[in-house]
Amino acid sequence: MGEQQSVKFPSEVIDEYAALGVDLQALFSAGHLGNRMGVQIVEASAERVVGTMPVEGNTQPYGLLHGGASAVLAETLGSVGSMLHGGASKIAVGVDLNCTHHRGVRSGLVTGVATPVHRGRTTATYEIVITDEADKRVCTARLTCLLRDVNPGDKEQAGTAG
Repeated sequence: MGEQQSVKFPSEVIDEYAALGVDLQALFSAGHLGNRMGVQIVEASAERVVGTMPVEGNTQPYGLLHGGASAVLAETLGSVGSMLHGGASKIAVGVDLNCTHHRGVRSGLVTGVATPVHRGRTTATYEIVITDEADKRVCTARLTCLLRDVNPGDKEQAGTAG
């Protein structure tokens, strides 16, 4: 669990970050927490971010997918979309996360899809829909990120985040 697959990025995004010497796989990984939870980012662009997470290992005492695990998946996907929207000169920092849990899941894989609600100069908001393997909605989340300018130490931090 936790090994990051190759994320499908648009070619212009790959080119933008490669020119700056930035490791996209490290920068847009699920991070330490997401990796421990088995989060895999499958597709990533500012218009749509898709990721999966196993239910096993991410349950609460009743054997259901933990609501906090859904929140981790949602914040990861929305943050990646916000970072891609902001571009290489910005860092996305979550400032508001709202999750509504619709149904329980006991096994399998859940899939989250993040799409933009608002993409501005200083903030980005994404809706994240998490579904089970039967394509039934498990959770609906909304994440707003502040887009702040990159500081000199941010690249080094991002390189160690995965």
